[in-house]
Amino acid sequence: MSVEPGPSDNRSEVTGSAGNVFQARDVSGGVHFHQSASEMSRVPQQLPGDIRGFVNRSSELGMLGDLLALRGDDRDAVAAVVVAGTAGVGKTSLAVRWAHRARHQFPDGQLYVNLRGYDPGEPVTPDQALDRFLRVLEVRPDAIPTDLEAKAAMYRSLLAGRRILILLDNAATVAQVRPLLPGTAESLVVVTSRSRLSGLTSRNGARRLTLELLPEAEAVELIRSVTTDYRTDDDREEIAELARLCARLPLALRIAAERAASRPHMPLNSLIQDLRDESGLWDALSTGDDDEAGAVRTVFAWSYRALPEAAARLFRLLGLHPGADFGVQAVAALADVPIADARRRLDALIGAHLLEQTAPDRYQFHDLLRAYATDQVNTAESLDVRQACLRRLVLWYLHTAEAANAVMHTHSRRLPLDPLESTAAVLSFVDHDEAVRWYESEYDNLLAATNAAVRAGMDRLAWQLPVVFKAYGSANSSMGENERGMDVALAAARRAEDKAGEAAVLSALGGIAIRRQRPLEAIERHEAALAIRRQRGDRQGEAVSLANLGIAHLAQRRFDRAAEVFRQVGVIYREIGEHQRMAIPLYNLADAHIGQGRFAEAASVAEEAVAIGRELRDRYGESIALIVLARAQSAMGEFRRALDSIETALDIVRTLKNFLLEGYVLLELGKIQGSVGDTASALESYQRAVTIHRSLGDRGREAQALDGTGEVYQALARHEEAVDFHRRAVAVFREIGDTWQLGLALCHLGEALNLSDSRAEAVAVREESLSCLAGFSDEFTVALREKVEAALGR
Repeated sequence: MSVEPGPSDNRSEVTGSAGNVFQARDVSGGVHFHQSASEMSRVPQQLPGDIRGFVNRSSELGMLGDLLALRGDDRDAVAAVVVAGTAGVGKTSLAVRWAHRARHQFPDGQLYVNLRGYDPGEPVTPDQALDRFLRVLEVRPDAIPTDLEAKAAMYRSLLAGRRILILLDNAATVAQVRPLLPGTAESLVVVTSRSRLSGLTSRNGARRLTLELLPEAEAVELIRSVTTDYRTDDDREEIAELARLCARLPLALRIAAERAASRPHMPLNSLIQDLRDESGLWDALSTGDDDEAGAVRTVFAWSYRALPEAAARLFRLLGLHPGADFGVQAVAALADVPIADARRRLDALIGAHLLEQTAPDRYQFHDLLRAYATDQVNTAESLDVRQACLRRLVLWYLHTAEAANAVMHTHSRRLPLDPLESTAAVLSFVDHDEAVRWYESEYDNLLAATNAAVRAGMDRLAWQLPVVFKAYGSANSSMGENERGMDVALAAARRAEDKAGEAAVLSALGGIAIRRQRPLEAIERHEAALAIRRQRGDRQGEAVSLANLGIAHLAQRRFDRAAEVFRQVGVIYREIGEHQRMAIPLYNLADAHIGQGRFAEAASVAEEAVAIGRELRDRYGESIALIVLARAQSAMGEFRRALDSIETALDIVRTLKNFLLEGYVLLELGKIQGSVGDTASALESYQRAVTIHRSLGDRGREAQALDGTGEVYQALARHEEAVDFHRRAVAVFREIGDTWQLGLALCHLGEALNLSDSRAEAVAVREESLSCLAGFSDEFTVALREKVEAALGR
């Protein structure tokens, strides 16, 4: 059986698509569960850290608290609050402070996303935000719909009956927010925006809290809270004048106060005069009707010009970083400085309140400061310098992703990368988990870096990045997001006239097509990649493309063609000395032999693959070969040997902590247990299998589990229960468009209906089964059709 890779060991170019079933009883199952809130293994805790040194806004905090107190159990209560106000007025700080105070009222967790509605770069779309939320709510990427409405419906279903606090930060439009609203009032949404978002109040019943400028007394108090340990003799009227020059906006007030605190011996009136002088120099946003924006930009410029040159240059270079946040290593690569120097300069920016630290060695801008940094770098640095900095950064991300892949044992083909162009070292990873954690923190930046490379005309880097991080992305982001990224990569490779890159991207797109039940498209993509690789004399690439074609043929049940292709793959690997890859075409060839009905030959080939896996200490490859071997042994009636093989595979995958493979092994184990009459153990295996597949979002295998459960209930003469499980399987296979599995499940449903005295419906179901199976000509399907026709009296 060819097995699709999981997040910890992705071999998407050289293994088959999961869930192919080539024997009548090659479907197993478990009890059908609906995952409730109590079954979610993790409660999301996504709020940013509480705001340090938060002062004032007592009235507004009280208003938000009153709103929560009034909600009670009233299902007509307000489900959304808009915190509106001008840029820099403190909307996010207020919302985060209140959310931390109120979190105990939302025991099912908190969700947070910065929608980046006012950043210089692209805002976060509702589609992207829903992807993130659904993954946090433990929906596997393969189960996330591609359609926005379907995603929003799934999101609302998961929130129904749960009390979750959802903070949507920096929303620009109602359209950004509306798909992210829950369908019931148990959860509460807090939105921050510079806009009033009137559509949410008029159509969705949201309440609005407009955050005004701080009153003068509170603005003075904020400045004093920052300077009190450094300056004790400042005149209140002078502090009030400083507050007025900052337009009484908290962001500007904190920056100005920090500068005053850092110069404790400089008279405050001298600082005020400096700020007045800066105001005369700065007029980019200072118009007659935009005094607040002008004041904020003046304070930014005043603080920026006071920085040491090294810190000032780093500040403006950070305006080139395309992501929402960044780590110190990436900063060092961008600026081409040692880590220690980068950390010192970052500390200077944090001290000046020009940058925020969100975690150890991770940083982010306020959106106004990001825009200011971007303006400064575009003004102060030449295009060549900006291009060189961005290229250093993207290359660093690319090389580090390759290093992570190596530790994760993805077995992806290594790309010939351009050398690093900075002194910053590529990260090294101790183990798989550390590499995954890096991907988790940087994945959004990798996507953003890809788009930045496209905009900068760096097409070679723009196709290489998605190809390198696809091993992680295929297991941790939606197929729609993966496909969009690969479409961008394909266009970049073609613009660069890079044929090797085009073949690599086509190969990745073919793998996505298989996972999305589009085998004809997969064949087209893989054949195109194969033609390029043959033309270039890339023998290893040719083998990879042939293996992918074989997998696509397996998906279409073209077993003879698949077997021929896998033999060719083996020949090439032997010719080029790729012994470590030989197990891959062997266990796929054994899989094809099972489909051909050549069970003894399949067992022999699978045993050879097992031996290679053990020789190379490739536990993952050994486990897959054992699964295929168990299937072959079971097909020959050697059930005890099959049990030994499949139980050994189960021990391996549990050691590897590979839940994707464990779920598949349990399906096979349940089938074999059922074959020897151990129905109690079989049902236990199926129950665990369906739980795993549901948590992984693998609907096809979940449906196989349901269908197999129905077969066990038929064996127990519990025909009504069997009908129920088969119906559920049929519904899923129909929805995901798996025609052959649908035909098989309909066949089983017809048997159960007939045994439960629903003979008229059984006839209709069997007729539909014949229609589904008509397009397949393999030996088993022909026999299955003959069985159905006999049941219909033909």
